[in-house]
Amino acid sequence: MHMATRLAVPVIRKIRSLNPSAHLCVYGLYAMLNESLLHELGVHSVLGAEFESDLEALAIALREGTPPPQPTADTPLPHLAFKVPDRRGLPPPARYATLHDSTGATRCVGYTEASRGCRHTCRHCPIVPVYKGRFRIVPVNIVLADIRNQVEMGVRHITFGDPDFFNGPVHAIEVVQRLADTYPDLTYDVTIKIEHLLVHAKYLATLRDTGCAFVTSAVESFDSHVLEILNKGHTPRDIERAVAACRTAGLVLTPTFVAFTPWTTLESYCAYLQAIASLDLVEAVAPIQLAIRLLLPEGSSLLTHKEVAEVVGEFDKSMLSYSWFNTDPRVDALQAEVIGLVGQHGTASRRAIFEEIWTLAHERAALHCPPVAMNTQARTAIPYLNEPWYC
Repeated sequence: MHMATRLAVPVIRKIRSLNPSAHLCVYGLYAMLNESLLHELGVHSVLGAEFESDLEALAIALREGTPPPQPTADTPLPHLAFKVPDRRGLPPPARYATLHDSTGATRCVGYTEASRGCRHTCRHCPIVPVYKGRFRIVPVNIVLADIRNQVEMGVRHITFGDPDFFNGPVHAIEVVQRLADTYPDLTYDVTIKIEHLLVHAKYLATLRDTGCAFVTSAVESFDSHVLEILNKGHTPRDIERAVAACRTAGLVLTPTFVAFTPWTTLESYCAYLQAIASLDLVEAVAPIQLAIRLLLPEGSSLLTHKEVAEVVGEFDKSMLSYSWFNTDPRVDALQAEVIGLVGQHGTASRRAIFEEIWTLAHERAALHCPPVAMNTQARTAIPYLNEPWYC
């Protein structure tokens, strides 16, 4: 979402130069968060979450010459009558991500949503300023019809893009059970909070039995203080329990992280790597996750936190985020080294990249560098997308 907005900026400028009289409309989560900047670029209409009815009203208004709708960040979210997405005209599914499954084979990947928004309020999440702890359920028949259309185009795996698939667990389970009944050979992946993996552990076996290839979970950190600041709703011990619960159920857990924050130290980064290795997650973590730096977009709830206020800088229009610094410049230097290393070794194995980062981090922290614990799972046993989520 954030990268899409950044990529849109030069496109908007180009369109304005080619056709200055065109009415430009942008919509989506990051659209409303960057409303003022987008208006500066010449965008006329900015629509946020649950945009469909406003987008339709805008098209009608422009056709009839009447004032277009101008919702703001404070405009209540509507309850839409969802329709089956019409994906005709988009590039074919084969142009998008590919799943490498547990056998080493590849599957064409599609995308849908069984719900929108999120009932939780993690401080760093861009969904929170827009949905403010609310979520919307997409009717099961709509979800299944969307999937059916994609299967007819060759899709063999579905990514559910719900911010948290278990915001409405009963609804979610009905979706995957009916999906498995209709397409028993189709696989899928979902995103679920650590907290929900524990509270709704009774459903994990159902996910396994209905074709769930893996579960993405925004672990973010193993540091209790960082988790508290981010308002994640889980503890380091909860992470261990969720990993164990997924393994017991036969589910692959794919954690994502915010590896570098204003509170990261050289020592805590080494401890973070140690936790990944100790939990036998090295092969389950995409290398980019070892380099991700906390993003502070416009409207982020973190901007009001006192510990963020101490390190935050100005809003960077080119990056669409607020700058921040670590009080130990060696940590920022390490992050630059890690992301450079990840970029240089894109074709290397996850374990090889992890081990190189492991050695680098321990050297920079001047700590003894023990060998990385061997993984008990073969790499081919862990399904993964070739375009991993950064969540």
